[in-house]
Amino acid sequence: MRDILPRPSKIDSDMWVDEAIWGHRLYDEQTPWLCFMEFLNVLNSEMEAGRAFVESVPNTLSYSPQSRLYLRNILFNNPRMAVIERQYRNDNRAQWERWKESMSNSAGIPSPDYAYLEERFPLFEDFKEVVDFLCVSTIEGENNKRWSSQFVFPFGPDCLYEDLNVRENNNTSQDRRFFARTGELLYLMLSRSGKGDELLSHLKLHVLNKNTKFNRLVAALQPKDDLSHSTFTKREGTYLPYLSLPEYETLAEDWICLFRCNIPAYDVIPYLINIMGLHMLLYSLNRAKEILGQTDKATFVTEIVAPKKTIIRELSADSFSENHNLSRFAVEHYVRSVRETDEWKVAVQANDILECRDILKEKFKWPKENKEQEFDYIETSEELFSTLFENAINRHKQHLNKFHNVWSREIGLSSRRGSRRSRYAPQDLLLKSLVLCVVPTRMEYQEFLENLYTRYGLIIGDKQAGAYIHNGRADQEAFAENAARLEQRLASMGLLKRLSDACAYVENPFATREEG
Repeated sequence: MRDILPRPSKIDSDMWVDEAIWGHRLYDEQTPWLCFMEFLNVLNSEMEAGRAFVESVPNTLSYSPQSRLYLRNILFNNPRMAVIERQYRNDNRAQWERWKESMSNSAGIPSPDYAYLEERFPLFEDFKEVVDFLCVSTIEGENNKRWSSQFVFPFGPDCLYEDLNVRENNNTSQDRRFFARTGELLYLMLSRSGKGDELLSHLKLHVLNKNTKFNRLVAALQPKDDLSHSTFTKREGTYLPYLSLPEYETLAEDWICLFRCNIPAYDVIPYLINIMGLHMLLYSLNRAKEILGQTDKATFVTEIVAPKKTIIRELSADSFSENHNLSRFAVEHYVRSVRETDEWKVAVQANDILECRDILKEKFKWPKENKEQEFDYIETSEELFSTLFENAINRHKQHLNKFHNVWSREIGLSSRRGSRRSRYAPQDLLLKSLVLCVVPTRMEYQEFLENLYTRYGLIIGDKQAGAYIHNGRADQEAFAENAARLEQRLASMGLLKRLSDACAYVENPFATREEG
């Protein structure tokens, strides 16, 4: 087992089980896009503090995100704008006055003053067009989230703000449902990758550039006070258990590869998010396998969809199911491990229920001090352990157990199309992301397949599927045909050229660097 960093002295969760294995925290309701947005909030704050990707003491991250309530009310809590424009179409002054009147009770802003907008947008019609354009760029726009949990595309630092809950009395509070710390974990992973300086130079240029025209457009919607970074809020408590992991470095390397490609600034973001999502899945699965004592790395039997059902589809569905269950098995194993300790055995032998409770509280922070009385009725060590075990599994099933399913679907790795079972069947954007990360300029096709296997655990061709072929679960031809379908698909996407019957090359269409 790897060395685990000390857990925080202050813990606000019901128990310390999922967090001990994966950190605080991986969360299914925070999609990869929202993870990226939270990450940018952390990075932007740390940049302004002069310590971006610098972690002097592990797990002491403390940052100040923006709220930007003027911007959010204008974009997402502004229902009468279109009506006012139509009603007063030929009266610019009336349009502005009626609109400011309609926004006089803007949520979360005491005594809102929108006068600054008239100076920047003399014509109300121009102002509305800007708002309409930015609303179309909303992250995951087709959703039913409340207005204070809607996020504009990250055109630059002036687009960034945290998830908030805004109440009727204009009080605001941080919400951890959609910004659930997964982005903070991502920030810590990249901070520990050893490649922070190079990453920062790319992110400053491509993502956190104040001078881009679209960032300046968003800034024009905000008063000057909102554009200066807030310092009165501090977000703390993130915990990443491992000081160094290969996954941290590989993720950073892939992001750097994507930035080095000649991709327009905003177009690179979906690729960053897709490949980040894949690495977070690998992180979650490999940590589970370590807890279970499995030395092999996580793999994905990957079906390249065929017109008819194939044995690869069944194997892929089985692979998905096995990976999906890994986190639950890891939690079960981690909790049960306490019964193998000498101190637990001694306490059980002495029938000392109080000592048993102290052992569980020390290892799992369970039960919480304010809930200890709820378990006073328990009189035996076995019943006490069974109660902990049941609570840990039920808690795990609520969110982290769903992480693999949700994130693999969100990044286009898994699908249920044409089947009752989920399996790994990658979409085009993910395939293109993989090509951009793996192929410097061009690469022989079989070498490309081998790189996908060694770097990400993707089993596509027969050379990577040796274990399945040797144990008789599939024949060599089935995986060879699977690889042939990927070759055809990459060719149709303009990512592969066949020079002869024995020679096919995958090509990076955005390559700007010399091979090797």
